[in-house]
Amino acid sequence: MKAATFYAPGDIRLEEIPEPAVSAGEVKLRVRNCSTCGTDLKIYRSGHPNMSAPQVMGHEVAGEIVEIGAGVEGWNVGDRVQMIAAVPDGTCVECLSGHPTVCLNQRSTGYQFPGGFAEYLVVPEQVLRVDGLTRIPDTLGFAEASLAEPLACVLNGQELARVGEGDTVVVIGAGPIGCLHVRLARARGAARVLLFDMNAERLAAATALVAPDLALAAGDDPVEAVLEATGGRGADVVITAAASAAAQEQGLRMLARRGRLSLFGGLPKDASTITVDANLVHYRELTIVGVNGSSPAQNKAALELIGSGRVPVADLITHTLPLDRLLDAFAIVERGEAIKVTIEP
Repeated sequence: MKAATFYAPGDIRLEEIPEPAVSAGEVKLRVRNCSTCGTDLKIYRSGHPNMSAPQVMGHEVAGEIVEIGAGVEGWNVGDRVQMIAAVPDGTCVECLSGHPTVCLNQRSTGYQFPGGFAEYLVVPEQVLRVDGLTRIPDTLGFAEASLAEPLACVLNGQELARVGEGDTVVVIGAGPIGCLHVRLARARGAARVLLFDMNAERLAAATALVAPDLALAAGDDPVEAVLEATGGRGADVVITAAASAAAQEQGLRMLARRGRLSLFGGLPKDASTITVDANLVHYRELTIVGVNGSSPAQNKAALELIGSGRVPVADLITHTLPLDRLLDAFAIVERGEAIKVTIEP
């Protein structure tokens, strides 16, 4: 079968590899869609400490079951399904405490397990054990369903930041994650959503799709603009959906009293520190929260949000490419020309 295999930074090979065989406790999928992610681009450029090379990449997966291993119940050949990316073990102290997103032994599709940039994929027993496979509603296509994985991460972030009724929310970063944050914040009852991005073209494209209450471009002072837009009060929640230390530092200064800053976008490992005004946090009773992936339950909730129409995603998919153009897809993402690029193996 065709697959995109990561060997080393800058070395992803589109090649023919043996079709995987299903074992007991597993199911085999024909991959219908595997959407690209900014993390895929970072892996291609710089690698990842959790990547087990050589490895088939791709973690935003939707497909149909073509074979079922011995001992697997509740699934049928032909079922249309979407699967989790981050796979908790379900047995460590964090999982047993109800915190699977910080599982001590987490493994991931496309990192330790072969991913979805391939014609076929075997769903590991560990995924089924933690209820990480979900049927796709009949109303949804595979491409839309593949976006449940990033939306689940967005849902985790907004639950941790307690986005809710009447909030003023600032989203920094107008890529696919930023657009999902805008739409989910509205679905959760936010009164106003402001969107900022340094890339004017990407901001314009995102604004046309998700229509934030205010769009802030690179020429604006984002802190002053947020304070002015809120009558000096600041935002209830700021979400940094960009890998920017400056955005994280600015986000803190945008917050209203008792505001919450979500550090959604991670920073490069060699530049991962920021300056925090501890007195600002202290006297305004601010909260800073991290975000790490999503849980199987949040994945199911995200697919339901898409299926119900509360968080539409079809229009965010601006490019659909075949597997042999995966590197073209990465280049499109890197240039900021797309909102979301999906691959159809």
